[in-house]
Amino acid sequence: MCGMPQQPPVRSTSTRPSRPDASMSLLTNVMDHSLDDGYAEAAARKKADGTGALPKTLRAKLGLAAGLVLAALVVTVGAAQARIAAPVVAKEREELIDRIDRETSAADKLEDSIDKLRDDVSARQREALKKHGGEQGELVGILAGAVEVHGPGVKLVVNDAKEAEQGGDGDARETSGFSDTGRVRDRDMQRVVNGLWESGAEAISINGQRLTALSAIRAAGDAILVDNKPLVPPYTVLAVGDGERLRTEFQNSGDGQYLDALRKNFHIRTGISVEDDVRLPAAPSVIVRTAQPSTEKGTS
Repeated sequence: MCGMPQQPPVRSTSTRPSRPDASMSLLTNVMDHSLDDGYAEAAARKKADGTGALPKTLRAKLGLAAGLVLAALVVTVGAAQARIAAPVVAKEREELIDRIDRETSAADKLEDSIDKLRDDVSARQREALKKHGGEQGELVGILAGAVEVHGPGVKLVVNDAKEAEQGGDGDARETSGFSDTGRVRDRDMQRVVNGLWESGAEAISINGQRLTALSAIRAAGDAILVDNKPLVPPYTVLAVGDGERLRTEFQNSGDGQYLDALRKNFHIRTGISVEDDVRLPAAPSVIVRTAQPSTEKGTS
């Protein structure tokens, strides 16, 4: 039987209806995806890559500029405060200088007054010696250091080592558990004076300071004090006595040999010479507070 030719079955496909604006795809994309989304995507990508911030060089320049501005501000504020405080500081400085000048002037007046009182006391002592001591009064005054004396004797100069003058350490010597460094010490001058007394000196002075039975040679730091008055090197010792005999006996004594050892080993500079006439001033004052003359007569 003749049939009609078979047609392949036709499958129905469901197709999405096309958009009316399909032909305007570019405009549609622009409308559907605004520029804000693009900017947001670019910012997110830069942030993920670590490039979203300012360049490092730019950040460094901005930081430096900010630091300079801050430093300039601090300097400006400090300068302003200094200008404000300057008059006050200057006024306080002037007041302090004026006070120092006043106190110095007052101290000088007191020192002058002390010197005058000492001279007056010494004069009264000499008068008392002459009045009550008779012929022995002058001798007592000489031995006590209350009157000026002169006569033949020796001149002994003792000075620090040159290294000590130049600020060097010098050669150290150990004495009584502590070191010395090329400088003349109070104990050195004590031995010099004691050696001269033992060698026959009748009167002694150091740098114009008359020594008495009450005199003390001490130290205050590096300074040597005689009766609490500071002396500076070189130390010139004048001694009244038989010049040749005094020099020989002192040099041969233990104290003279001690001084010579200081010269040889530690470069202390010394020199002794015989003098035809040396003059020693009177002591500033000789005050005896306890001792009194005895009025009792011995029995035979």
